[in-house]
Amino acid sequence: MNNDLRRKLDRITDILWAGGVTNPVTYIEQISYLIYLKLLDEEEARRELQTRLGAGNGTSLFPGQAERYRWSKWRFKSGTALRDYVRDEVFPYMASLVKDEPQVAEYFRDAVLEIVDPNVLKQVIDELDAIEFAKLGPDVKGDIFEYLLTHLGQSALNGQFRTPRQIRAFMVEMVDPDLGDTVYDPACGTAGFLIDAVDHILARYSETPQEVPIYGEDWLEKRGQTLEEAKKEIPNLQTYRKGPGEKIPDWGRLEASIHGTDVSRQMMRISMMNLVLHGIRHARLKRANVLSEMGGLTEDDLNRRYAVILSNPPFAGQIPKESIRQDLPTRSKKSELLFLALMLRALAPGGRCAVVVPEGALFGSTRAHKELREKLLRENELLAVVSLPAGVFKPYAGVKTSVLVFRRPRTEPAEGEAATRHVWFYEIRNDGYDPDKIQGGGRPETPEKNDIPGLLAAWAEYKASRFQEPPGVEAGALLEPGTEEPRSWWAPFDAVTENDWNLAASRYKPRVAEPVPDEDPAELIQEVLAIENEITGGLKELLKEVEEG
Repeated sequence: MNNDLRRKLDRITDILWAGGVTNPVTYIEQISYLIYLKLLDEEEARRELQTRLGAGNGTSLFPGQAERYRWSKWRFKSGTALRDYVRDEVFPYMASLVKDEPQVAEYFRDAVLEIVDPNVLKQVIDELDAIEFAKLGPDVKGDIFEYLLTHLGQSALNGQFRTPRQIRAFMVEMVDPDLGDTVYDPACGTAGFLIDAVDHILARYSETPQEVPIYGEDWLEKRGQTLEEAKKEIPNLQTYRKGPGEKIPDWGRLEASIHGTDVSRQMMRISMMNLVLHGIRHARLKRANVLSEMGGLTEDDLNRRYAVILSNPPFAGQIPKESIRQDLPTRSKKSELLFLALMLRALAPGGRCAVVVPEGALFGSTRAHKELREKLLRENELLAVVSLPAGVFKPYAGVKTSVLVFRRPRTEPAEGEAATRHVWFYEIRNDGYDPDKIQGGGRPETPEKNDIPGLLAAWAEYKASRFQEPPGVEAGALLEPGTEEPRSWWAPFDAVTENDWNLAASRYKPRVAEPVPDEDPAELIQEVLAIENEITGGLKELLKEVEEG
């Protein structure tokens, strides 16, 4: 994305902010509505051209009199006439397309134009009208929305914030989604995990995938370096891959495999637009409360199983007992346990899951905590517990978290057997950002301090052994004095059962022995005796003075 486009987006957000639309969630949603209307107009122009060339099927998004609802037909209006027309005519028409364009209708269902100042609306429409989205590739269109979403990361209003890219990137790589895998996030927010999963698949099916630093391509431009130069200077620079996916044989199959739910209608609209601008127009997104008995899920939704689950669900508060789904394998009211239980139920045989959980879920001593961890280890193969630094979600959350990576066996374990044989732990102390400082609403970059590339290298080694030989040392080992503090270690299944199914990495961390003193013990004893004699002599002198006084 070039600087001109970036400045244009900054102007749009500045205009909205000055016009009273100050909540980032709201103004990103409002921009999404207008971008969608512009995209639909460009799509209609494309269909008209195909029809003229004899290649189209004649279908129209705006047939007959409905043509007046096209962006290009009303964008010249101004004042209250413009605002009222968009609010009272265009939005309702879009919401009415339930039969012909159900996805468009769902997007505009209950949509409200919250840009009440006609002059502000006119300025935003003029700025967007100058962007020809049809001429931009999915990469650039995706970058536009990713840039807008950085406002959420800075403000985190209404509890909404995005999982940092460096965390999403390693979670996606560890579960390694492929074409044909159904990918699901039950609390998808802005669709960050779904977008990253799509990027991962597209890179795999690209002739020449591009490697990108987690800080973005702009980061390289600012440094005036190529990626090769930056990696030479910073050997542990974290990157991810992206590409056009030109070798994908069936794009519709990819689109149909992307599933997401979220309780917030605003988040669903934002995530849908994020996917549309990344080239995924027909993802299976749905507004629903996946933990509730009355959450809006159909029988098909409840019974669907997924090959890949990626999520950072909310873990604050409790759900009323009478509202909780009865089919979840826990009786807890805590949302973090309910979401984990949901994922255990929704994972298909052979499926893989990576989920962020609060540290308390790993060592909590309640019956619900222990039973769910036992179910996780017995019925699924827990492959990794990745301990994250406490500051990874600053400035909006400081809770200590970990990532659980597990898979469901293709066949159920035999009676009395457990799917998990050992648990591998990896401790990330640095994630490429300063753990303590906050600047400009986020943490400053520290690319030279990042343990995530080391995690992924160890994971690749572990995966190559078919998860039979976990890297690192066994839990409880006493390491030689002077040994570097270990990053990874593993515990056999029996050790975990003996510890009440405790999965906190620190519980099993090997210790480095204290160095043996170089001094001769006899000399140390003599020094102590000399000190004791000196103290005794002093006390005798003091006693003598007291008695004589």
